[in-house]
Amino acid sequence: MNLNVINKSPKYNHHQSPLKFLLIIILSVMISGLSYAVLILPSQAPGLSVLAVDNIDKSGVSNPVTAVLLNYRGYDTLLEMCVLLLALVGVWSLGDVPERRHSLLGVVRFWPQSNKPERRHSLPGPVLDIFARLLVPLLILVSGYLLWIGAHAPGGAFQAGSVLGAAGVLLLLSDWHFDHHFSGLSLRITLIAGLGMFLTVGLLLLLEGRQLLEYPPPLAGVLILIIEAAATLSIGFTLASLFLGGRPMTQGTTQAMTQATSQATSQAAIVRPITKDQQ
Repeated sequence: MNLNVINKSPKYNHHQSPLKFLLIIILSVMISGLSYAVLILPSQAPGLSVLAVDNIDKSGVSNPVTAVLLNYRGYDTLLEMCVLLLALVGVWSLGDVPERRHSLLGVVRFWPQSNKPERRHSLPGPVLDIFARLLVPLLILVSGYLLWIGAHAPGGAFQAGSVLGAAGVLLLLSDWHFDHHFSGLSLRITLIAGLGMFLTVGLLLLLEGRQLLEYPPPLAGVLILIIEAAATLSIGFTLASLFLGGRPMTQGTTQAMTQATSQATSQAAIVRPITKDQQ
């Protein structure tokens, strides 16, 4: 068997070498093209900063960064929301949330010295629990402030969503769990709220004869605030959901796991006495 493997290995490497060589050529061409594009850039490009400042009164906000992200280049922010949602879909496709040691439900283990399963609880310490109780409300308040101030000063949906996501991560580290009623349809609606609001506003503007995300100047500020509010919730919950490392278990999945655990417990209690009698 070992000789066959040794004889087949050079043949396998021979078939793989053309693909590796082709991949090296493609990457070299891409790197060369990007390097050439960077080298031919003018040393002093005019940019669009002057146009952005001149038209900021029509954007609905007074902060140039918010005007660029939500008005002038709203397409980019829309695609960024799509990328963030696709990243979460990719993580959820790996399966349910992995079983953690630090769980309020505990971990069921069977030990050879006893017929009974042992459920071990590993709860967070009092320092982390008190820290979370004090800091999470403050983080939520800071998130709301960053959302509101983003129209006039540095802030906005992504900053507010990041702070909200940090609050969610702190709750998860403190052994807080999604409620089963919220981990289903409600959570999914919250996750797509930002992207859905973007598309809804864009489609309504198209129906009025405007371009996609071309806000009318009198309503630009209100529309941007509505989009940013929905995006803040989506970004915060998406970041917290990414920290989980899997898809949150719904009520049906939890019930199935509970039934499986009960069956395993009963089978272990039945099989072990039979093994002792046989001995």
